Amino acid sequence: MRATERPPADGGHPAEGAHRVDGGPPADEALPAGARVPAGEGTPVSGQDTVAEVVRQWRAVYPGLDTGPMEIIGRVNRCAALLQQAEDAPLSRAGLTRPEFDLLGALRRTGRELTPGELARETFSSGAAVTKRLKRLSAHGLVERRGDPRDRRVARVRLTDAGRDAVDGVMPVQLAYEGAVLSGLDGPALGELASLLAELLGRLEGRLGAPRT
Repeated sequence: MRATERPPADGGHPAEGAHRVDGGPPADEALPAGARVPAGEGTPVSGQDTVAEVVRQWRAVYPGLDTGPMEIIGRVNRCAALLQQAEDAPLSRAGLTRPEFDLLGALRRTGRELTPGELARETFSSGAAVTKRLKRLSAHGLVERRGDPRDRRVARVRLTDAGRDAVDGVMPVQLAYEGAVLSGLDGPALGELASLLAELLGRLEGRLGAPRT
């Protein structure tokens, strides 16, 4: 059971307004991009964040269990869900989805042509998903594919000038938003947080592998 799942209200069914297991708000109350958590079910109790209240409830249901992991995993999931909702706003204005931007970003940051298989590895996606996204990006003139002269069975993908302009236009907005989000943390705290998250991610990638979407 994740920290963002509330204990069943009647012993068998989730309580009304229960949070999604991915750490996001209730499915029928998804926030618009950039919006704050509305007052009510998702509002922190007594100055605490939402996860603290969820953990408190689970401790009451299972007093003998260590709920410590929930306090970390639940907060990571909740932060990820809220950040993604807000960060998707500049992408939407550019006519892109986040997975599509990830493909464009992989081509931009590597600075070279990539095969669909390489793009799948770079973006932690399945081959089928990459093929679908590349088809849409190609239709919008942001990427182009060509056959490998040494092996016509292999396709190579590169950014067009329009694709490069799209990435270069969105990146400053993304970074400005992320900087604003983290502005309340001082330098040492940011460094410690980055180090701890890097350690956690390294362990998860080594143990579980990268999920493919």
